[in-house]
Amino acid sequence: AMGGNHTQPKFILLGITDAPWAEAPLFGLFLLIYIITLAGNIGLMVLVWVAPSLHTPMYFFLTHFSLADVCYSTVISPKMLTDLLFGNKTISWAGCVTQFHLFALFVTAECYLLAAMAYDRHVAICHPLSYVLVVSPRACWQLVACSYLVACLSALIYTGSTFGGSFCGPRRVDHFFCDTVPVLRLACSDTRGSEVAIFALAAANGLGTGAVILLSYSRILHAVLRMRSAPGRARAFRTCASHLVSVSVFYGSLFFMYLQPASRHGGRDKVASVFYTVVSPMLNPFIYSLRNTEVKAALGECRRRVLNLC
Repeated sequence: AMGGNHTQPKFILLGITDAPWAEAPLFGLFLLIYIITLAGNIGLMVLVWVAPSLHTPMYFFLTHFSLADVCYSTVISPKMLTDLLFGNKTISWAGCVTQFHLFALFVTAECYLLAAMAYDRHVAICHPLSYVLVVSPRACWQLVACSYLVACLSALIYTGSTFGGSFCGPRRVDHFFCDTVPVLRLACSDTRGSEVAIFALAAANGLGTGAVILLSYSRILHAVLRMRSAPGRARAFRTCASHLVSVSVFYGSLFFMYLQPASRHGGRDKVASVFYTVVSPMLNPFIYSLRNTEVKAALGECRRRVLNLC
């Protein structure tokens, strides 16, 4: 029963590999990825904050998206890195619950922020004349607030369903962080109700936001193909293609993890998890911004300002 910490001893995270020789190279790789993730996402947030040319709805959503990336990779990577380095793979009951809750919150928020960004691009390309009215600063704040609100409520349900039962026997979590599937495997109470609740909510969040994204981009694609200017068409097409690559990696690995029955889960889960917990947050700032002429111009402007100060 959930009788507090004294009745709930620690969990043991079995980690990403059971081969001791692989731990040092993996530590180096994941440390590098985590540093790039922090530098890329925090750098992008700072750039948007200091460059007036980037004070637009698209970059407003991007800063929140980067914030979510920083938060959920920080919920997972430092613990994974210390486990790889020191081999101390225990995590307290409260630590496990907190890690999973924050992870669920930021990943769900990210799905809704991706949908908001797709909607923003759809209005910008398909209805440019009404863009300023539709995507007003107030509307932007409302969309972001709703994203976090839905994410908070979803995370409470996910966490309650995952940790609400009783656990007995060896608490060995066969994963590198406290995730719902490996934790539910350790429950000695019946988990079918919890599994159904988690599956239904994950499907509603994932398929709902996924549908908004697909619909937005299909409308954008339709508008782009009707454009008269070839360079304009190529530019819009490039932007959409890079966004869709990022969305596909993120949603593909999430759907693989959370929209299949518990009995089907196996060794490939850790590989899928690495994609959305480690790789995706690192790639996002590059995919969404660095190939952008506006960001390049803002970077150049900031560099000139810094050089003038020196």
